[in-house]
Formats: sequence, structure tokens, C-alpha cells
Amino acid sequence: MDVLSVASEVYPLVKTGGLADVAGALPGALAAHDVSMRTLVPGYPQVLSALKKGRQVAEFDDLFGGPAQLIAGRAEGLDLIVIAAPHLYERPGGIYVNELGKDWTDNWARFAALGWVAAELAKGLVDGYEPRIIHAHDWQGAMAAAYVAFGGDSQTQVVVTIHNLAFQGQFGAEVFPHLRLPDAAFTMHGVEYYGGVGFLKAGLQCAHAITTVSPTYAREIRTPEYGMGLEGLLNQRGFDLHGILNGIDTDAWNPQTDTALAAGYGASTISKRGVNKLALAQRFGLDQSDGPLFGIVSRLTWQKGIDLVADNVDWLVTLGGQLAVLGSGEPQLEAALSEAAARHPGRVGFVSAYDEELSHLIQGGADIIFVPSRFEPCGLTQLYGLRYGAVPLVSRVGGLADTVIDANTAAVEAGVATGVQFSPVESGALGEAIMRAMNLYGQPAVWSRMQRKGMKTDVSWNRSAEKYAGLYTSLLRQE
Repeated sequence: MDVLSVASEVYPLVKTGGLADVAGALPGALAAHDVSMRTLVPGYPQVLSALKKGRQVAEFDDLFGGPAQLIAGRAEGLDLIVIAAPHLYERPGGIYVNELGKDWTDNWARFAALGWVAAELAKGLVDGYEPRIIHAHDWQGAMAAAYVAFGGDSQTQVVVTIHNLAFQGQFGAEVFPHLRLPDAAFTMHGVEYYGGVGFLKAGLQCAHAITTVSPTYAREIRTPEYGMGLEGLLNQRGFDLHGILNGIDTDAWNPQTDTALAAGYGASTISKRGVNKLALAQRFGLDQSDGPLFGIVSRLTWQKGIDLVADNVDWLVTLGGQLAVLGSGEPQLEAALSEAAARHPGRVGFVSAYDEELSHLIQGGADIIFVPSRFEPCGLTQLYGLRYGAVPLVSRVGGLADTVIDANTAAVEAGVATGVQFSPVESGALGEAIMRAMNLYGQPAVWSRMQRKGMKTDVSWNRSAEKYAGLYTSLLRQE
């Protein structure tokens, strides 16, 4: 079947977070299930430059403020349809924010265009291509569902995937007249949301099916604690809400062949990780130590629980641990980590950056990978950790709870433990989890068994792709 993926970013062409990883990996994983997936993506400069032999398949005199073309082609193994609209996508700064870190004021137009073009493709805009399924990702793609719902007799079924409910794409009512939707769409059953326009809300209201990226998060977002104001709607759509775990690209993330590592290894040669630990310590200016090295690769935000880590740095060092942090984000958290590194030279290292290669070395060299998020739809960092033998220390929320088996007494004795979970997501509970992880590290036989068990866990897209293909098939049967 033909499926059109609608995404604002796709790895390896353009990435700010896990959404890009999913959009980049899913097409290849679905191919084994007889699903042909093309990806509709904005024509950022880096995307257009990667599209070496694209061909124009459509053009628009006015696409939300200027002329545009659709360019079809392949790049990095992906079948793409790219919206070449310089007035929307060719600009300095980031793909969502300007050079000052502020949201582009016309983000409503930039991503309404993405959804509108998706719906036009579903109506047969391009000869010979009429996708039966649109799979739209997050608020940036979610308006595709509204354009299909209010755009006529399209038989296309729309799936909207929530990667993070905290980001909803909310705009003032003044943008509605420019959205190319009928007046009937500005109601609670359409795009209206507390008097304004809600892109994600519209997608959740109008989609034929809703998915999110772990079963636990699918349950959590139906509660006031995690629902971000949309729990009522999500409960109404509960029958259509599915939790499907993310996977990772096990070719790109393979410790046996990863060129970012100082030494490759597998589950049977896990002792070679010591070479990577030494390289990682040198990269972060840490002393050589027999104690456990904790690693963090994260956006530095309240959501990710980085403040809880900062609260526990002194405790971690007192217990004999070391910490290497890679990431950037909220200034106060960057300052707290910088101060911790200055306070504990040789024990704590901090690099404020996004560095894909260094993130691989952290997974290959750290003993423990920290993911203490307050909420986490799925999380990929702990999946990389499992794959690389970096034992995850995670909060018991969302996809973290679904993917890491806590090293309680029963799990350790049964030989099935793969990490350490903690709850509630508070500083004291994290401190206790750090001590528990340290005690486990001090039991070499138990620790190596946990590492090997994690490395043998199936974190690929195989099972998840099968579930997506099954969902697509069930929707087509309902037509």
C-alpha cells in the first residue's frame, strides 16, 4: 500500500529530536511489510541540497504567501516529496526558531502548508500517485487530518502520531481566515481550541487513528497529570488511540561497526568497552577511575529531569562515580552543570553542544546512561544504551517504563534485569537509584549479565513496523 509520511524533519537530512529518527527509520522498516512510504518534508536548504536528481511534479502560484514547487526524488535511501518554498523554509536560524531562539512568527503558515500539500496529494495532485494512508507526525504535520476532513470526498485515511504532547502548535484566531479551511472548521469539532487554532488538537480531532510512541504514554496522556489539556479529547478518542513503541536504526547504532567508537565490541566481547570508557574520560577531561561513569545525552530541560541530576551531582561523586554530560538547553541548567564540573574537576565533565559522534562514544563508553525524565513519550536514549551495553538508569514513566526491566531482586535472580528504574520523579528517589546502580556495578557478574541482556534486547523497528502496517490495513478495511 502507498503511505505518505508527513514530517517536519527526517534523519539524516534534518534533525532536532527523536521525531526525525522515527521519520527516517520507519520507511525502510515498513518495506518488509509491503508498505511503500514516501515522506513529504519542507524544503529546507539542507534537504534540497541532498536531493541530487529531483524532478518537479507540481507547482503552486501561491502557497501560503509565495510560489512553490514540489520536487520528488531520493536522498539517503528515502523516497521524498519536498516542498520547495523559499519564502517559508529558506532562512537562517533553525527549522522552528530564528537566530535568537524565538519561534518563527509564521510557523502557522509554514506547517499549515505542509498539511495542506499532503491533503492535495491525497486528492491526486500528482498523476499516478494517490496515497491511501497519510501518516502525519506531531503538530507540524497534524493539520493534514483537518484538510482531509474538511476538504471534500477524499477516501484517504489519516494517522496522527504524537511524539510529545507538550508541543501542540497553538496560534491565535487571527490565522484562521488564512488557513484555506471552510468556516465550519472553526469549531470544537475542528481546529478551534480555547478560542484560537490548535494544530495538534485539530489532528487529534480529525484523524482516523491516533498513535503515540509507547503503550504507557498512551495511557498517561489520558490523565490530567500528563494530558496537557487534551486528556478530555484523548479519552473521547480512546478507542482510536494506540501505543506503539519506537525502535532504533540498528545499522546506524551498532557497537560492532560504529566508527565513532575507539573500539568495536559485541555482547560476547563486552570487555572491549573499557577502551571506549578511557577515550570518553579523556574527551571530557575526567580522571581514569575504577568507579562507574554515568553519561547523559539530552536536551537540558525541566522535562528531562536535568535539575534532579544537578541536585545529585555531589552525592554521585561522593559515592565514587563520574559524570559526562552532552547537551544544551535551559541556561540555568547549563550553568548548574558548568558549576558542577568546576567544583569536581576530573570527576564531572560537561560539553554544551549537539554532537552526534560524541553521543555514540558516550553510549559506547559510559557504564550507566541517565534518563531521569519527568515525562517521556518513548525515549531513544535508553534504547541506544541497551544496544551498547550502557545500563539505563531511568524514571518509571512512558516508554522508559516499557523498555527497561528494573533490577529488583526477582529480576536480578531471574537474569532478566536490564536497568534501574526509579519513582517518584524526585531528587531523593533519584539519589537512591544512583546508590542502587552503584551497588549493582560493584557486583561484576550481575552487572555484566545486565549488560548482555540489554544488548540482546530487540530494540529494532521490526515489531513496531509490523504493528503500524497492521494499523494501516485495519483502517483500509473500514473504508
